[in-house]
Amino acid sequence: MNIPSTLKTTGRAAALGALALAVFGTVAAFAQEAAPAAPAAPAAPTPVLDTGNTAWMLTSTALVLMMTIPGLALFYGGMVRKKNVLATIMQSFAITCLVTVLWFMFGYSLAFSDGGGMNAYLGGFSKFFHQGITTSTLWLPGVANIPEFVFSMFQLTFAIITPALIAGAFAERMKFSALLIFMGLWLVVVYAPIAHWVWGGGFLGSAGVLDFAGGTVVHINAGVAGLVCALVLGKREGYGTTNMAPHNLVYSVIGASLLWVGWFGFNAGSELAADGLAGAAMMNTQVATAAAALAWMFAEWIVAKKPSVLGIISGAVAGLVAVTPASGFVNPTGAFIVGLIAGVVCYLSAVKLKHAFGYDDSLDAFGVHGVGGIVGALLTGALADPAINSLGKGASVGTQIYGIVFTILWTAIATFVILFIVKALVGLRPSSQEEVEGLDVTQHGEVVP
Repeated sequence: MNIPSTLKTTGRAAALGALALAVFGTVAAFAQEAAPAAPAAPAAPTPVLDTGNTAWMLTSTALVLMMTIPGLALFYGGMVRKKNVLATIMQSFAITCLVTVLWFMFGYSLAFSDGGGMNAYLGGFSKFFHQGITTSTLWLPGVANIPEFVFSMFQLTFAIITPALIAGAFAERMKFSALLIFMGLWLVVVYAPIAHWVWGGGFLGSAGVLDFAGGTVVHINAGVAGLVCALVLGKREGYGTTNMAPHNLVYSVIGASLLWVGWFGFNAGSELAADGLAGAAMMNTQVATAAAALAWMFAEWIVAKKPSVLGIISGAVAGLVAVTPASGFVNPTGAFIVGLIAGVVCYLSAVKLKHAFGYDDSLDAFGVHGVGGIVGALLTGALADPAINSLGKGASVGTQIYGIVFTILWTAIATFVILFIVKALVGLRPSSQEEVEGLDVTQHGEVVP
């Protein structure tokens, strides 16, 4: 059979091409088989304890505990009458002990464990009695890398001071037995859920409510509860007619000073790390506190014609309260604005608003902590600086109002119910005669000579 030369040429070319491909494929396959396997991606490093962060958190925890004992104990103790000083200091000390035990047993788990289907509203039971936590268990692995025991202890100090603040609203007129039952129930029913809502993965934190160190969880919570207590218990015997001036403002100045120093642990410690944001929170705390103290002092000087010691220390506390939610979100200029506004607004609420409405908020728990917490929460939404904290990018006053409203509603309703449960069990107030005689001797059998 005759094959044209062109076809012959084409056929030879095709045959040679096929042979070349076969040889190339064989070589490639051999090379692939002979090449070493590509190294596997390195495993992620196991998180290890960060000693610097841990050291700072141990320090912060001690500072915040100092805020209640002896700080708040002396601050409140100096502002009551002499016949009630031991009872007032005893309240802070006993609350510290009671809350510690309840936090270890139930509170921490309800605030900071996974609540499953109810996690938006409450933690679970998995960490009751701190079960499952060991010395090697880390909180925020890969981020803060601090022991979970340290984190729980740090949060415990917040859980201690919050109910202790409430006691300022009903100072000099609650039975000690009633106080213990009320505070125990309040910690579990009110504090733990709200802490979970904001910090434990609950619905307020998920909605973008910003609260760096406790403006909502601690101060609005305690202030509103204090107001409800003051209204339910009624006024002190002789209120409005009897001299109820502080018996020893030196105690109160010492207490306020300890609060101020301890607050660095409160605010800067809430970063959970020894870093630049913790430093910013510390600076903001100092600036706002000083500005608020001066703002209150000058407002009082203008209105009452004299700047008082009680006024300047109350202003300092108002600044500490208001900057708490904002401390890790605003820049120092924002903190200065927070302090100025808080000092004036809290002066008006503690001095003017209280008298206008006639309620007896003995040591201005609502006037300073409730109102100051609201002011700080609102200004956090308005002044948050993303250059300080990237979470501030989504800040809004509307979202902050959302958090404030839910906190006020739950705190007010639950506190009211708890008070009436306690009243049915043991009663809330001592007799009129016992109150006139003083809680030191009638409740504890002791007096200050």
